[in-house]
Amino acid sequence: MSILEKIEANSIVAVIRKADETNIIPIVDALYKGGVKAIEITAETPKVTTLIEKIAETFSDKVLLGAGTVLDTETARSIIMAGAEFIVSPTLNADTIKFANRYGILMISGALTPTEILTAYENGAGMVKVFPADVFGPNYIKNIHGPLPHIPLMVTGGITLENMNQYLIKGGIAVGIGSNLVNAEELKEPSDYRLLIEKARQFVNRLKEIK
Repeated sequence: MSILEKIEANSIVAVIRKADETNIIPIVDALYKGGVKAIEITAETPKVTTLIEKIAETFSDKVLLGAGTVLDTETARSIIMAGAEFIVSPTLNADTIKFANRYGILMISGALTPTEILTAYENGAGMVKVFPADVFGPNYIKNIHGPLPHIPLMVTGGITLENMNQYLIKGGIAVGIGSNLVNAEELKEPSDYRLLIEKARQFVNRLKEIK
């Protein structure tokens, strides 16, 4: 199964920001226990390559590990060398797409308009991240998917437990969920991680309603 197929099978990608070496493993462990098995850690995180290496070493093939907010080829190179299996960007950068393809890494390029989405795909993006999706809502995804059904879409921005399935029903094959699922700075006590397990489980159970 390809990385793209694995993302589609899981449908939920947890976007982790502002984690550090003390909490990254407990965060990923809680998500995994809750059933969320695709992880994206954002590249602006301090020591991001170290965190990616720690996740890859600890969870091996248990989780699908990616890096987000990748804006250039230099960052892409370091992320790939650290062990990222896919790369996500908030914007369209043709050079980064081509670089990822050179190394056989799935590139999920950010885009918003139909022209940007098609341009990203034509430049080699294996999937396109529609961001910020909440500006227009689920019907926008339906309108994009209509003329461009061949382009795999991951929807990110304002995804909640209440609206997630609507985005998937309307044409997204996956959703990226950030602070509505994981808020690293608020995770301090064991009880916080238990709540994260439960929150992840709620998203996974909601997904089962349409799977």
